[in-house]
Amino acid sequence: MRAEIENSVEAIQKSLDLLAQRMDYETAPHRLEEFNARVEDPNLWDNPEGAQKLMRERQLLVDAMEGYEKIKTELQDNIDLIELGEMEDDFEVVSEAEEAIKALESMAADKELEALLDGEADGNDTFLEINSGAGGTESCDWASMLARMYIRWAEKKGYKVELQSETAGEEAGIKSAAYKISGHNAYGWLKSESGVHRLVRISPFDSAAKRHTSFSSIWVYPVVDDNIEIEVNPADIRIDTYRSSGAGGQHVNTTDSAVRITHEPTGIVVTSSEKSQHQNRDIAMKALKSRLYQMELDKRNAAINEAHENKGDAGWGNQIRSYVLQPYQMVKDLRTNHETSDTKGVLDGDLDAFMAATLAMDVSGKSRADAQAED
Repeated sequence: MRAEIENSVEAIQKSLDLLAQRMDYETAPHRLEEFNARVEDPNLWDNPEGAQKLMRERQLLVDAMEGYEKIKTELQDNIDLIELGEMEDDFEVVSEAEEAIKALESMAADKELEALLDGEADGNDTFLEINSGAGGTESCDWASMLARMYIRWAEKKGYKVELQSETAGEEAGIKSAAYKISGHNAYGWLKSESGVHRLVRISPFDSAAKRHTSFSSIWVYPVVDDNIEIEVNPADIRIDTYRSSGAGGQHVNTTDSAVRITHEPTGIVVTSSEKSQHQNRDIAMKALKSRLYQMELDKRNAAINEAHENKGDAGWGNQIRSYVLQPYQMVKDLRTNHETSDTKGVLDGDLDAFMAATLAMDVSGKSRADAQAED
């Protein structure tokens, strides 16, 4: 077997080991039996929310077990084919089996990343907020570019994207925007994007064609499940309504329908301006509960908490990722050192590699590549 294929086999085996560890493979069959017994309970659907949660948990376990077995079986089958082909000098069989192992390596890596999304809220839908920072018109334009980037990423994932609120920039772009992104593991994937994003380019707004640096911040927090109770004291919030123009023009939807809720103890402010006032109040309250839930998650997750505390202002020294379009093409994540020269692809939503690199970071904050280099 060629060294390249041996390396692929080793990588697949490492992924299998991680998958087995994540699902606690030794106890998985017993847990599945317990799930199946509970599913057959005729009183299960007396509590619809509890039943749905149970069915989701069962399906996740089934998917994890089936994915693990599929990779394990196909790996051994192709190893056997290679050995058989080499014994009989059938190079066509060897070549086909080697290609299958390479494809399996990619599949195993994807499953490994999915297994990392096992946090308490990773499977939830998510809210994503974008705010322009230092840089004026440039930053507002950069904020709109980031909005497009995340919308493209979500669409590629098959996620649903809903605009919650938006404030236009004075000359171009947006000052801020908030989206709800719905789909399995939406929060788990996007949570690593919270932070300041820095852009370096030749400004389209500068007649002298000088290079400009601008900043925008991203804030990601999970949509709270209906079965998670978050208490909000009415005395702690201030609800304001204000006039908001809709997409149809400045004379459309100019009633005082937009809603802003301020949570006095924490200073959290959430807005919604896309629906009726009643709907906006409901949407904003859900967003507030999600923000408060995120704060509780942060307290229990030191790594995420530190990342949010270090986010700071959207300006110099606080960025997590740099997007350089001039004088060269490069996007680099400053936490993992993952980088690419395909800036167009990234701005078109090809973000999985950056998210994966952050998910794969170990508890010490080192990227997997750095940890392997030290080994």
